[in-house]
Amino acid sequence: MRIRCWRNPLLLLIALVLSAKLGHFQRWEGFQQKPMSKKNMNSTLDFFIQSYNNASNDTYLYRVQKLIRSQMQLTTGVEYIVTVKIGRTKCKRNDTSNSSCPLQSKKLRKSLICESLIYTVPWINYFQLWNNSCLEA
Repeated sequence: MRIRCWRNPLLLLIALVLSAKLGHFQRWEGFQQKPMSKKNMNSTLDFFIQSYNNASNDTYLYRVQKLIRSQMQLTTGVEYIVTVKIGRTKCKRNDTSNSSCPLQSKKLRKSLICESLIYTVPWINYFQLWNNSCLEA
């Protein structure tokens, strides 16, 4: 009877080990270079630039000029590491029509390259900026 007691858990353990070896479980391999869907890209970058502008002390607003690279990782949501080039616009912080602000030219022109870690749960429209660092371009 004691042997029979151990047989079922032992068989279960062997089945789990074999399944893992044969690759039947999804492996979380960290960040991967995969393109974002257009919808996720737009909402993620909109969230990023809004967060950047809210935290910035600059008199002028910034906008995303170019998505340089995006990497993603599936967790309880989706984590993105995005590298973007942003530029200072002619719109000031208190401007309400900032959706199509032209970029600054000449003296006030400023561009930054930013790398950010953004956590999102797209199906409930939740975003959180976990890390951001920017350098002058």
